[in-house]
Amino acid sequence: MHTSVEETVQARLILSAHRSVRLRVLLSYLPEDPLAVRMAFPAEFSLEEDPEPAESAEPAEDIVWVFARHLLAAGLHLPAGVGDVHIRPTAGRRTTVELRAPEGTALIRFDTADLRRFLWRSRLLVPEGEEHLHLDADRALAELLG
Repeated sequence: MHTSVEETVQARLILSAHRSVRLRVLLSYLPEDPLAVRMAFPAEFSLEEDPEPAESAEPAEDIVWVFARHLLAAGLHLPAGVGDVHIRPTAGRRTTVELRAPEGTALIRFDTADLRRFLWRSRLLVPEGEEHLHLDADRALAELLG
């Protein structure tokens, strides 16, 4: 049995009403963190001033956003979200994810079918409503306290 779900999908970073660029996004789900999903974006799409490392440095790491699995599921049907992550259905079988950071806001458009498939695969590992059976309070507390 698989111990995690990872899926790379194509998305569009919306730059303006008439411009967007394609990017790959790694979606991941870990049963040991059953309430969360992760979206990893290539470092070159960072909103930071200089996301590219110096020539001698290691390659820049992907930018990872972590948020509630139920938020992703809800946003496929109706606008959902508070704070830094908002998700809403968009015309043409698309879903828009809005990520807000101090450096700015990013709008990323996904094919809804890709997100539905990812959620379906995550629910095969941990069915909706059974997340509490996979929580490890001791491990979470140890991570929090360092």
